Amino acid sequence: MTDAERAGDEDWNSVAEAIRNRMAETRMTQMDVASRARLSLTTIRELQHNLNPRRRRPQTLAAVSEALGWPAGYLHQVLRGDRPEPHDDEVRDPVLQALDGLSREIRELRDRVEQIERQLAAEGAKP
Repeated sequence: MTDAERAGDEDWNSVAEAIRNRMAETRMTQMDVASRARLSLTTIRELQHNLNPRRRRPQTLAAVSEALGWPAGYLHQVLRGDRPEPHDDEVRDPVLQALDGLSREIRELRDRVEQIERQLAAEGAKP
């Protein structure tokens, strides 16, 4: 089986989404992750935005997982389509719980603002 065929069985979009979400949760930059994982900024950028989906060395995904505070095999599980469970520490961490709540509230507020903007735009279009 070629790398291209294997890549078809792998969910690089989910890996990119997991990385983006985790970076947002932890407020880490690409440079932070690259430095902690000891990888190039280009590699982090490619993974975060799924710019070059291709087979990567297992050590690469392990390094990114650990840099983001996950177990070494976390992103590999995501890549295979598994739903890895968060660390016990993450589940009980009051700061992460508060951040999740704030994130939900911000999404709700953003949705409300967009709805208001659409209403105002529709009212402005009426003669």
